Amino acid sequence: MVWLNGELKENNEAFVSVYDHGLLYGDGVFEGIRIYNGAVFKLEAHIERLYKSALSIALDIGLTPEQMRKAVLDTVAASGRSEGYIRLLVTRGPGSLGTDPDKCEKPTVAVIVDGISLYPEQHYRNGIKIITSATRRIGPDCLDPRVKSLNYLNNILAKIEAKQAGCSEAVMLNLQGRVAECTVDNIFMVKNGTVKTPPSVDGALEGITRETILELCEGNGIPWVQESLTRYDLYTADEMFLSGSGAELIPVVSVDGRTIGTGKPGGRTKELMGLFRGFVHSWGAGSNL
Repeated sequence: MVWLNGELKENNEAFVSVYDHGLLYGDGVFEGIRIYNGAVFKLEAHIERLYKSALSIALDIGLTPEQMRKAVLDTVAASGRSEGYIRLLVTRGPGSLGTDPDKCEKPTVAVIVDGISLYPEQHYRNGIKIITSATRRIGPDCLDPRVKSLNYLNNILAKIEAKQAGCSEAVMLNLQGRVAECTVDNIFMVKNGTVKTPPSVDGALEGITRETILELCEGNGIPWVQESLTRYDLYTADEMFLSGSGAELIPVVSVDGRTIGTGKPGGRTKELMGLFRGFVHSWGAGSNL
């Protein structure tokens, strides 16, 4: 089910113009959101981030946050899904050829509610293998990683490297050689019981799932820190896992052919996986906040 510029449409009836600057130039912002037990997970946080992303690129969404929230909930209700995935996106809208944003009169706003293809269940039990990519993360001095934009070619090129290497994901380093994030996931490592993840200044998206993990660490007495990391830190980690709205938490057991820890999902990782799954599946007791 798709909500497109104020109208609910079936998936095969939802179309945008080939002159839309989101298609022509990747000019727009988006959010990926999960539905658990009929409740939209951390909807307010996602909407807040969407509007900040839009403000930072001078994109007027044309709806109030409350109108956007209603559009999401109406689409979820119309879809009939109690579990699923929401892609909320806003483009600069249709305009003439050329990058001038003033040529676009009205933004395109879409809410897509559908299923989601997760990693196979055995990957959550056994962990995945990843590589570090030769494709570097675009630096914050070029494009702030807090902007969740439609420009994903940088990430896609790194993903291609991972697939060609027979791996599920790729770690992207910044121009200084510090760990930023993976192509669609945040990255965490565990050393001596402490959970570590790169800060946004190194190129990491301030992910909603990432934030939730840090909240779970704080609430359960698990030591954690945001810290600049290099490949050395990854190679010598005791445990490692990735996080994202799609992946949730997934263990990593190998980086660049180097075995992480015992080569199996670690105890801290499994603890956080359990805490996270318990938290999201009891989310808000049906609340959509």
